[in-house]
Amino acid sequence: MDTLFTAMENDRKRDVAPLAVRMRPRTLDEVVGQAEAVGEGSWLRAAIENDTLSSVILFGPAGTGKTSLAHVIAESTRATFVEVSAIGGTVSDLRREIDAAEKRLVMGGLRTILFVDEIHRFNRSQQDALLHAVEDRLVVLVGATTENPFFEVNSALISRSRIVELHSLSDDEIAELVGRAVEDARGLAGCYALEEAATAAIVTLAGGDGRGALTTLELAAGMVAPGTKEAPVSITEAMVRAATPHRALPYDKNKDMHYDIISAFIKSMRGSDPDAAVYWLARMIDGGEDPKFIARRMYIAASEDIGNADPQALLVAEAAFRAAEVIGYPECRINLAQAAIYLALAPKSNSAEAAIDAALREVRNGPVRKVPDYLRDRHRPGSENYGEYKYPHSYPAGWVDQRYLPEGLERGCFYQPGERGWEAYRTDAAARDRQGS
Repeated sequence: MDTLFTAMENDRKRDVAPLAVRMRPRTLDEVVGQAEAVGEGSWLRAAIENDTLSSVILFGPAGTGKTSLAHVIAESTRATFVEVSAIGGTVSDLRREIDAAEKRLVMGGLRTILFVDEIHRFNRSQQDALLHAVEDRLVVLVGATTENPFFEVNSALISRSRIVELHSLSDDEIAELVGRAVEDARGLAGCYALEEAATAAIVTLAGGDGRGALTTLELAAGMVAPGTKEAPVSITEAMVRAATPHRALPYDKNKDMHYDIISAFIKSMRGSDPDAAVYWLARMIDGGEDPKFIARRMYIAASEDIGNADPQALLVAEAAFRAAEVIGYPECRINLAQAAIYLALAPKSNSAEAAIDAALREVRNGPVRKVPDYLRDRHRPGSENYGEYKYPHSYPAGWVDQRYLPEGLERGCFYQPGERGWEAYRTDAAARDRQGS
């Protein structure tokens, strides 16, 4: 309940709050970016403006405005807005808020919007505690998560909510956000002037993270005493670089980003682009990815995408895995890079994967096929009646015309050789050998 001192307390909190908190939008028109989510004609914008919001889960990378949108909802709605953090919140906290929401609804007809930040951190039982209240509209849930809710949030809760995805801010949107913070009274109040090169550096370092951009701006501004509106102090690129010497790109070793980047890495090698392969490799190394995981994926790619077009690729991948296992970071980054470049430059063939997959389909779906008698093991009574097995080494070419497949299958039914590299050469050579025998 507000008191005479509430406004004073809020002012003091605002004074010490980070720049990113002070610059949170108060209305939808102050939101930077996210036109697809809250632009004109969007469901979420209409629901907020008409105060008809139903449960929603905001999903997107850090610094894209999930918490900011929740606060815009708080400023715009006629409902009571309460917040629970999934980091320290418990089932008891949720039940207390749900009970209070039910009393508001029954006694005064007041709706309650319950904001749960980092909702993916709630375990299943905590998420289940929300189900009844969300289904009966005792509360309108606004959840925020950086993780894919379809993997991290209870499916029953998802079915009762609308998923709204937010995206990383563009460079122009980051520049707009930073420029606004320099001028706004809640921000730097015009006491600083941001040089063009400094803005460009902040945009680059932010990587689409609005909160990160404002934090960088605040750190750079803290390196020099503020000026005045009439004589603002310049923030230079050197100050920005000094304030944030290392850019921490988003990378989660167990979540979507992990799978997206390893996918891009594999597809870059498959697509024979060594520069792209090394870039995605660097993203994983910088994010602290397990080098053995990277090497295992190259091990697979060596057979899946290169195969016998260059059999040496499998040995290179094996050596990279051994280096990751024995040497580790930071030196094994060089071994991984060498292997990634080799695999990207190698001739490509997926015939090994296609052959085994086709053979497995036949084994699992086709009839049971008998081993030809002359190929059967000879260490049993009666094997002298199995017929003649022609021993290839007894023939000049080391090859003899003989059926090895069971009846009903013909040569070429599984293995279709590629037209590149060693595989193409050996296929042609083998054909010549057979013709000359």
